[in-house]
Amino acid sequence: MKFVVPQSKTVPNLYPESEEFGEMREVFATGYLVDLLEWTCTQAINLHLDFPNELTLGTHINVSHEADEVDGRRLEFDVEANDGIDIISRDTHERFIVDGKRFSERAASKVKQ
Repeated sequence: MKFVVPQSKTVPNLYPESEEFGEMREVFATGYLVDLLEWTCTQAINLHLDFPNELTLGTHINVSHEADEVDGRRLEFDVEANDGIDIISRDTHERFIVDGKRFSERAASKVKQ
């Protein structure tokens, strides 16, 4: 699948309620990357199913979003989500502390004019 990233799929648009996301550079958000990966896989498999009578559900994803050099400290979180009855997801999430100005400059240098 080929996908051109629109502004609506950048970090500030993930959760408009998030001040932290709102302050970040408009780069492809990892959250939307995960959705794109699931969409691509769903399209590929639906050709071989009795869709929509047969469906697939995402059960695991292991993603590394590597676009920029990082300089700073690595943080890893163990996260868990539940629906009020059962655990529906257990994950690890890795983040890096980076210099905001350098990250913005590097991201800006990649934008096609």
